[in-house]
Amino acid sequence: MNQQDQWTSKLAFILAAAGSAIGLGAIWKFPYVAGTSGGGAFFLLFLLFTFLIGFPLLMAEFVIGRGAQKEAVSAYRKIAPGSAWPWLGRMGVATAFILLSFYSVIGGWIVLYLGKSFSGDFFNHDFSQMFGESISSTWPVLISQFIFMMITIFVVSRGIKNGIEKANQIMMPALFVLFAVLIVRSLTLDNAMEGVKFFLYPDFSKIGGDDILFALGQSFFSLSVGISVMVTYSSYLSKKESLTKSATTIVLLNVLISLLAGLAIFPGVFSLGLEPTEGPGLLFVVLPAVFEQIVFGQFFFIVFLALFLFATLTSAFSMLEIIVASITKGELENRAKWSWIIGILIFVFGVPSTLSYGVWSDFTLFDKIIFDQLDYLVSNILLPLGALFIALFVGYRYPREMLLQEFRAGSSVSVKGFALWLMLIRYVVPVVIIIVFVNMLGLF
Repeated sequence: MNQQDQWTSKLAFILAAAGSAIGLGAIWKFPYVAGTSGGGAFFLLFLLFTFLIGFPLLMAEFVIGRGAQKEAVSAYRKIAPGSAWPWLGRMGVATAFILLSFYSVIGGWIVLYLGKSFSGDFFNHDFSQMFGESISSTWPVLISQFIFMMITIFVVSRGIKNGIEKANQIMMPALFVLFAVLIVRSLTLDNAMEGVKFFLYPDFSKIGGDDILFALGQSFFSLSVGISVMVTYSSYLSKKESLTKSATTIVLLNVLISLLAGLAIFPGVFSLGLEPTEGPGLLFVVLPAVFEQIVFGQFFFIVFLALFLFATLTSAFSMLEIIVASITKGELENRAKWSWIIGILIFVFGVPSTLSYGVWSDFTLFDKIIFDQLDYLVSNILLPLGALFIALFVGYRYPREMLLQEFRAGSSVSVKGFALWLMLIRYVVPVVIIIVFVNMLGLF
């Protein structure tokens, strides 16, 4: 069955795919992982992995999805009928389910902070203490996470054109504008250049084996590759559009927003005497302190939180979409029902992650709370594994002539350009992922 829903334009697809990629990956996770994993050295590794590994993988998911014109599970089944490859799509669906269950926790934190930010005495607090008290509460965080999931479900239930596409056309441009304002202020704070140096000057003495794995995982997380989200998104794309131009634009936007996030956060961290190793709460502790230094800071902070929520939602849309699409198979009449069923199940599954910073904080495994366990499982195991199998599928299972035709459809990319990409997918991407994995396991 052909998909009945499609993006109305190339721009709509790029904004949706960039929104999926940017979200929490670039704005929330990148600064705190960079802060705990070596600063400038981590950023350099992240750039290297993004262009040499992330970009080829993004293209790989694009050619699978648009080539089959079907969601993830059906796409692998169509290209490799009678094989076990559809399980790669199912693995992506399961990963998206787990990822959204703890991703929605941070979405809930943003909703909670957005509500708090309207308080007249919001800036008269110790932000580190406020963050700790906020995420350790029980009902406020559960209700906030529920609200976040209800918004996600509502938009996805409305489909591609009327839901996801319309939301992204407003959310993404506004986010870039406000980031520019925030960076100008951050860079004019006292001692701001120390933060810039920490973020952009690579000191490889601060990098260990785990940090390399984190950089690789971040490149996957921030581009939404490895779970076949982009297989599903690209299945709604016209054959007339250039996949290479779309992928290049998305990668550059992702790198840009990661750079902007670092320039917004780290100057403030060093100016205010805070530690860059703050962890997941970095954004919720540093940004309020930076906005406090700005004229009309509370107003701008409220606007930023709203846009941050929008960016977070765009990523959530893509995660829920891959699951819903895998069940409905493009049948629009069943979309709304399954969006609500799956979305509510994800919320319920995410409750332990929500409470792991509060009443369930004592429940740990390998010294990690539930939230951190799931984050590590997805970012450092499932995403790299999914990416490895996608590379092997495209490099060795996808029929060569079909692959060349899909890669070049709608673009003027030469056969040499295709050959270079195929070489990266066949040899470089799998080898790098395997080496990083072996290094993580301490085998050499």
